[in-house]
Amino acid sequence: MAHPSQLGFQDAASPVMEELLHFHDHALMIVLLISTLVLYIIVAMVSTKLTNKYILDSQEIEIVWTVLPAVILILIALPSLRILYLMDEINDPHLTIKAMGHQWYWSYEYTDYEDLGFDSYMVPTQDLVPGQFRLLETDHRMVVPVESPIRVLVSAEDVLHSWAVPSLGVKMDAVPGRLNQTAFIASRPGVFYGQCSEICGANHSFMPIVVEAVPLEHFEKWSTMMLEDA
Repeated sequence: MAHPSQLGFQDAASPVMEELLHFHDHALMIVLLISTLVLYIIVAMVSTKLTNKYILDSQEIEIVWTVLPAVILILIALPSLRILYLMDEINDPHLTIKAMGHQWYWSYEYTDYEDLGFDSYMVPTQDLVPGQFRLLETDHRMVVPVESPIRVLVSAEDVLHSWAVPSLGVKMDAVPGRLNQTAFIASRPGVFYGQCSEICGANHSFMPIVVEAVPLEHFEKWSTMMLEDA
C-alpha cells in the first residue's frame, strides 16, 4: 500500500498493473528526453551570440520537427492501446463477484455460490486494533484466490461510486441501473486497499475497499465457513 512521501505507484499485485507501471516508465522516459532537448535548445539559443541565417527557412528542420513528434506519438500510442485491450480482456473467469456501491459502504455477492454475500463497512477509528489502517480497514474483506482470474461486476444502489484498487490496476465506475465489469488476477498473496474514487456524498471518504488474496485452499476454507454461518 502507499506510504507517506511516496512519489511512485504502489507495488504491482497483478499482471495488468505491472504492464501499467512499465508503460508509465516508458512514457516518462520519453517526456524526460523531450524536456532535456528543449531545455538544451533554450539555453543554447539564449547563451550564444551566434545566429544561423537559415534557421527560419529550412526544409530539413521542418521535416524533422514534423516527422519526429509523429514517431514519438506512435511509440506512446501502440503500447497504450495494447494495455487497453489487455484490461478489457476477460477469459474464462474462475470466480465472479458482484460489488454494489451504497451510501456509504460496499456489498459483495459471490454469484458462483448459492448464498454467499456480505456488506463491508469501514472500521471506526476507535475500534481499530494495532496494525490496522485508519479509514482503510473494513469489517469484512473481499477474499479472492491467488493466481485465478476474477471477474467483478460493479453497480450502485443509489448514486455514482467507483470501485478502485490501485495495486491491482482496477478502477471501474459503479452506475445505478448499469452493470459494468472488470477483471484482475492477484499474482501474490496479500491485502490490497482501495477507496471509492467518485465523489458520492458526505461520507465519500469513509467507504474503503479491502481485497485479501489467499491461496486456493484457504479460500475454500473461508467460503465454506461463510456458507455455514449464513
